[in-house]
Amino acid sequence: MHPSVASALPSPAEPPPPTPPASAPPAVEVVDLRRRYGDFEAVRGVSFEVRPGEVFALLGVNGAGKTSALEVLEGLAAGSGGSVRVLGADPRRERAAVRPHLGVLLQVSGLPGDLTVAETVRTWAGTLTAPRPVDEALAQVDLTGRADVRVRSLSGGERRRLDLALALLGRPRVLVLDEPTTGLDPESRRTVWHLVRDLVDDGAAVVLTTHHLEEAEELADRIAVMRAGRIVLAGTREEIAETQPATIRFTLDDGVPQPPVPAGVQVVGAGPRVEWHTRALQPALAQLLAWAAAYGVVLRGLQARSASLEQAFLAVADAEGPHRPERGTR
Repeated sequence: MHPSVASALPSPAEPPPPTPPASAPPAVEVVDLRRRYGDFEAVRGVSFEVRPGEVFALLGVNGAGKTSALEVLEGLAAGSGGSVRVLGADPRRERAAVRPHLGVLLQVSGLPGDLTVAETVRTWAGTLTAPRPVDEALAQVDLTGRADVRVRSLSGGERRRLDLALALLGRPRVLVLDEPTTGLDPESRRTVWHLVRDLVDDGAAVVLTTHHLEEAEELADRIAVMRAGRIVLAGTREEIAETQPATIRFTLDDGVPQPPVPAGVQVVGAGPRVEWHTRALQPALAQLLAWAAAYGVVLRGLQARSASLEQAFLAVADAEGPHRPERGTR
């Protein structure tokens, strides 16, 4: 069977472990990771850590180096420099120690098409120490009604859910999800989000890559944005968003003069439709509203928006090319 999903395991009879304190050692530790393909360096000194009970999202346009970094983390490839530790062990050289506690969902699976869904899960369960019951695994990803269907007959979304069932089969302590909701409809995507959150609440550490920014916003405790093999932004969603200015937009009636521009505000465009960019949203908005009230001006279509993760991501993407993330459906 293709190693597209790997899973495992504390005994199902054991109660779930409590969420470890912030002082607990990291479940995943990546230090100055580098990976070369000949003369091309795909990963250039990447460092991050993920603690138990935390979701860490790694974002970037195609070719940024995310998958190249994850393959080293998963033990599928060796790094060219730096170090990677999963639960304190090298995932490649000490694979026997890491694999029972690691669940992996790759972008593309290689499951045998002739097996049924239930047969696939049973076969994979035979490689694990203490897997979930097959019925429970299928119910978890809403595939109970497809148990006797051959894998080759599944839709793309159903196959993705089967991949996820295998990744979760052994209740992994560390879960690596590479584009986990590709091909899923909005309802199925939210089901996956709930599954991931349940694992995190039980103390699992999750590393996630996604092109759906609302997925990172929904799930991630911390986010890193990669560009050309390096992490160029890192922090919480709020911290990353704050690297970009907030926006105030409004339209003035004919003949109304432009309002005074507060200090630190950049005016974009001219004419009746006005757009301000500012890193001090509340003071700038307060000054604008005070001016409008004093002179009886109606600010039509007034919008005031804090900076967003999408704005920060696009600022990074625009620095290297015309790629765009998917917003998905909220």
